[in-house]
Amino acid sequence: MSKQLPSRETALKILANAGCSKHVIKHSKEVADSAVEIAQACKKKGLDVDVALVQAGALLHDVGRAKTHNVDHNIVGAQIAKHRNLSSAVVSIIERHVGGGITQSEAKSLGWPPKSYIPETIEERIVAYADKLIDGSRQIPAKVAAQRLRQDKNVQEDAIRRFQQWHKEFSVCRK
Repeated sequence: MSKQLPSRETALKILANAGCSKHVIKHSKEVADSAVEIAQACKKKGLDVDVALVQAGALLHDVGRAKTHNVDHNIVGAQIAKHRNLSSAVVSIIERHVGGGITQSEAKSLGWPPKSYIPETIEERIVAYADKLIDGSRQIPAKVAAQRLRQDKNVQEDAIRRFQQWHKEFSVCRK
């Protein structure tokens, strides 16, 4: 990766300078703590995980909420991250963290740039998964997170299956 990852302190300054509320910043810290814990557990199990990337991406995943609280906050956040010259890996985490991932056809129907917004790398999956486990600033069980995804009429069944697969993938790391 050619661009340096922001430190925790720098990422928090980016959130504040972008205009994120204290609530969004607190949520981002909780997601980052959870995601880093998962990443470290996976690394201990021998998986190739960039823990620093997970931390930076998790802290910045909701930077777009400085401008909007709509589902497209990921698109807005990616634009903010690009404007701040952040690495493409961080931009991808921001773009791909929503729901259980957004397919290219779903993106098209939302009026988004036509591409897949489904997490691909382990770092992207960890951040997307950890984000679903944090409600505001408190951790919720994966079962509750899956129920909430099911209740959201905008979330497709494939996205729920992806979330459940992430849960299986990362539960193995934590044993």
